[in-house]
Amino acid sequence: MEKIWEQSAIDPSAVALGERAGSDGGSVPCVSQLSTLLAAIPLGIGSGELIDQIRGLENLKSAAVGLQARAAVALDLAQRQEQAVAGVPDSEQGQGVAAQLALARRESPNRGSRLLGLAKALVTEMPRTMAALESGQLNEWRASLLVRETACLSSEDRWAVDQELAPDTGTFEGAGDKAVIDAAKAATYRRDPRSVAQRASHAATERTVTLRPAPDTMTYLTALLPVAHGVAVYAALSRKADSARSGGDSRIRGQVMADTLVERITGRRGGISGVGLEVIMTDRTLLQGDSEPARLKGYGIVPAAWARALVGAGGAAPSGGGRESATGGGPAPKQDEEFTVWLRRLYTAPSTGELITMDSKARLFPPRLRRFIEVRDDTCRTPYCDAPIRHLDHVVPWHSGGTTTVSNSAGLCEACNHTKENPGWTAKQLAEDVHTLEVSTPTGHSYRSSAPPLPGHVRRPLRPPGLDY
Repeated sequence: MEKIWEQSAIDPSAVALGERAGSDGGSVPCVSQLSTLLAAIPLGIGSGELIDQIRGLENLKSAAVGLQARAAVALDLAQRQEQAVAGVPDSEQGQGVAAQLALARRESPNRGSRLLGLAKALVTEMPRTMAALESGQLNEWRASLLVRETACLSSEDRWAVDQELAPDTGTFEGAGDKAVIDAAKAATYRRDPRSVAQRASHAATERTVTLRPAPDTMTYLTALLPVAHGVAVYAALSRKADSARSGGDSRIRGQVMADTLVERITGRRGGISGVGLEVIMTDRTLLQGDSEPARLKGYGIVPAAWARALVGAGGAAPSGGGRESATGGGPAPKQDEEFTVWLRRLYTAPSTGELITMDSKARLFPPRLRRFIEVRDDTCRTPYCDAPIRHLDHVVPWHSGGTTTVSNSAGLCEACNHTKENPGWTAKQLAEDVHTLEVSTPTGHSYRSSAPPLPGHVRRPLRPPGLDY
């Protein structure tokens, strides 16, 4: 390890902080001054000058990423020192740093963890890749590829691979992503083949299935599987498609494979069986043919006509009805050819679209209140985090006098719920037109989060807090 620090500036604190301008007593420039200077630069004249300007700005972006990485590592060191002074156990020091980095960079907490890991690897273990990044020879993405492909190595071996590749000498000039990955893989295999094999065996434990929205009310259902399983699944779907096509099926091959996948997983040809989809829409959209879009939980905004077709609208309307209402579930069943549709009326305030509150005296959120909050928040309420809601928690903790109410609740993903319990993190509700939270981090920076607008309402922008970016 001594060799690594000798080659990358000896002291980790110095490596993280870098040289500070103005050490001779002069003024120290700040990032905001650079932003002002960039805004004052006029566009180039002529195509050649514009290309030079674009290339120069690209180099500047890479240099800024390098400085961001050093600042991230310095933040981690500073936070650990502050937590040590505050008596936080060694095993818990550093918790919440990635979340603070994510908020500052307007990224999700998951992305923040990866960015912090990238910064630590570049600053402390891969000085030549870091130099290439700061000089503009690599961008952030290609630097992250080099870090990712060497992640299975020890610090010493990673440093050695970084020296072998020597990115700061221009070895990747003109190289695309694949060439960068191949070079890193080859160097990694030569350095420590055993670690590479262990990494491959561990990869099978990361198998998972994910869902993300696609345009035009479609979704990407992605399965990360061991190669043998993935090939077997694809081969089975291919055989089914070939058989159907040879039998005169009019669907194209990809359509048959997709339909077969849905049918075999759900056990039903239509693909929907005993699953609550929770489509949120106004009564006007459901009953009067209004064009106001609906919201499908776990997906996002969908067209009004598509939502009506999904629930088979056109039948008998539920009795009553609020000034603004949404569909979800509740005792007004209606049958169509495929599945049962249940309607529940959710009443909102006419001017703001805020769901009318409901309270509970229980310590935990009961099922109906949980469903109410999930409809209001849709996804995790941490700024920039779009993860699904896994936990419902009190804004003001129960042990501090917080009540189990809609106003004192927030839907959070599991990681964000754990993060807000770290020392120095606080949250409070603001007196806004709609449910609005202000989250404060240990550094004193604040970020606001407002519940997303329900169908039929347009939300005005939040007033940013004074210390927000």
